[in-house]
Amino acid sequence: MSSGFGKLTAATALLLFLSGCTTDRYLMVEKKDLEALNTSVVNQGDQVISLENRTHEGFQALTRLNEESTQNILQAITEQVEKPTCPPAPEQPVCKVSDADDDGRADRLKGKVIVGEVEKFYLVGPGLVYDARIDSGAETSSLDARNITRFERDGSNWVRFDVPMPDSDDLVTVEREISRRVKIIQSSADESERRVVVELQFMIGNHRQQAEFTLTNREHLSHAVLVGRNILRDVMLIDVGKEFATELPDSLPEDSDGDES
Repeated sequence: MSSGFGKLTAATALLLFLSGCTTDRYLMVEKKDLEALNTSVVNQGDQVISLENRTHEGFQALTRLNEESTQNILQAITEQVEKPTCPPAPEQPVCKVSDADDDGRADRLKGKVIVGEVEKFYLVGPGLVYDARIDSGAETSSLDARNITRFERDGSNWVRFDVPMPDSDDLVTVEREISRRVKIIQSSADESERRVVVELQFMIGNHRQQAEFTLTNREHLSHAVLVGRNILRDVMLIDVGKEFATELPDSLPEDSDGDES
């Protein structure tokens, strides 16, 4: 029994010895150097981390330096370069609306002359200024005419008539070609009246126009001139309750030649 146990122990010891030898033979690093290798790897890792930290700090410092340099350059440019200045704006012309405006005055709204119920009316040709009544209820404009006489000239029908001078008993003779004749029915009369129509040039404010006027004796009426819808239409607007909203020019034309305005 003792002899058998001794043999078993000797065999076990031999097996353990052979196993140890086999293990050491397959290790690339000896066990005594493994701890030193691990320590070296740890130290190298610390060095890498330290190097990364220093690199990041250096990059941030370089970035700040670049930003400061850029700001210094921009500031130097701003201080040395003179700021551009805009040229002074041209003075805008001022529209004259005084009473002494040589060109006359006629306020307009959307291109139409604004007139009151009564306006100064300049009759081009005889060169007379009347106070004209503005009446949108009348279809055709009318002029006070006396001694109306029809006659023929160069195969055309003409008319000779006298117009009164304002604030005077004198008359001025005018001749015009007849444009047409119209039938007028007065509300105060039962019978109709045929009137001669002629074209006349006139001015209201600085507005000059040529239009048709019927010729009739308006001696019994308050105004020698009546401006009706044939003139007002598409040209003038009435400011109800207002009078003399326009002003004639200081220099007025003396004849009826020229284009319409």
